[in-house]
Amino acid sequence: MPEQTPAAKRSPPQVPWAKWLLGLVILVAVLVASYQFRGELSLTSLAAREVQLRAWQTAHPVLAIAIAFVLYVLVTGLSLPGAAAMSILYGWLFGFGSAVVLVSFASTTGATLAFLLGRYLLGDWIQNRFAAQLTQFNANLDREGAWYLLTLRLIPAVPFFVINLVMGLTRMRVFTFWWVSQAGMFPATCIFVWAGSTVPTLHELAQQGLGSVLRPQLFAALVALGLLPLALRGAMRWAKQA
Repeated sequence: MPEQTPAAKRSPPQVPWAKWLLGLVILVAVLVASYQFRGELSLTSLAAREVQLRAWQTAHPVLAIAIAFVLYVLVTGLSLPGAAAMSILYGWLFGFGSAVVLVSFASTTGATLAFLLGRYLLGDWIQNRFAAQLTQFNANLDREGAWYLLTLRLIPAVPFFVINLVMGLTRMRVFTFWWVSQAGMFPATCIFVWAGSTVPTLHELAQQGLGSVLRPQLFAALVALGLLPLALRGAMRWAKQA
């Protein structure tokens, strides 16, 4: 059997064609869904059917929650825009308590789906192709991965889909990603759902835009949420020194 040449040994690993095909299918599905339903799920379109939407939700509460859950998972799992707007909409439609539970578990389920897609499609290739560069990063992530992810989840400025996909490229365990995301996204979920639950009508929300729910209290809550990781880290350091 001929010995491998050094060049052959250093050749970068290839992504199997099946993964490229799956990635292409997902990309096409996202583009088609974004184009097909861009108007149906807009605030203006929903506001025009506000009475029917509320009546249908009242008549079929369990089915409405099930459909809302699946839609939220699809939006977040496929990294489509609109998760924050959906949180506000669900707060208006289902009320604060029910919407918080719904959005919390649906967002984490969708995030985990995006995490797994990123890992399956590119995770192994990234880890093999850049093994030397990622050695220290993986070591830090193994040591403080949960805290690092929690910090990112508590900062609303960090894009939701970026965290999902990037973490999928690491060696973080799926269960760790799930429970940290569940805990880390919960405060922001409460804030956006609460904002939606205070909206009187969808017509008003459509007329004034999402800016109508951005009250001073909401800004203050988001700022406090961004500062929370610093406060928690400071408290942990103080507890270790005490």
